[in-house]
Amino acid sequence: MKIAVVAANGRVARKVITEALGRGMDVTAFVRGENKTDAKKFVVKDIFDLTADDLKGFDVVVDAFGAWKPELLPQHSTTLAHLCDILVGTQTRLVIVGGAGSLYVNPEHTVQVIDTPDFPEEFKPLAGAQVKQLAELRKRKDVRWTYISPAGDFQADGERTGKYILGGEELTRSSKGESIISYADYAIGMVDEIEKGNHIQQRISLVRA
Repeated sequence: MKIAVVAANGRVARKVITEALGRGMDVTAFVRGENKTDAKKFVVKDIFDLTADDLKGFDVVVDAFGAWKPELLPQHSTTLAHLCDILVGTQTRLVIVGGAGSLYVNPEHTVQVIDTPDFPEEFKPLAGAQVKQLAELRKRKDVRWTYISPAGDFQADGERTGKYILGGEELTRSSKGESIISYADYAIGMVDEIEKGNHIQQRISLVRA
């Protein structure tokens, strides 16, 4: 299986690359500067400069773009739209590293995590950008996308337990009542989805078991 990882130098992306390589996948990292990943194959190119030819022949493209500076937050939507546009008409799947703020906390799907009283103010700009990103992605019927939200507490340096719960649109909790997942366990779940491709044009979520 041939995988392209875009914005590959990010911490989540690097975990995904390492996991995919460990399963024998053929991985190419797309980076803007120095390649900091474990991938031996890499392309130095900005996301907005990518073309259909750059992604031709890949089974799956992983969009791992992330930005935190206020002026860059809109790029969560614009970079994803660009990737969608250049994948139209292909069988290549697009798997997106998403956010947790858009997960629902009620069965009616009218209240999202970002809307809850305890949601930290400092994370609202990023979460809002990712909520908008997903809303726009849902309108795309011309791309084989899968959006993967992490648990509420997404831990960069958390342990790799090798176990996770596959959830859907709602915030899922473990048997301990926790919504936590490490980057390493998230990468396991993402690569499992890359292998299986069971959730085309769907949002799924991952939480530590």
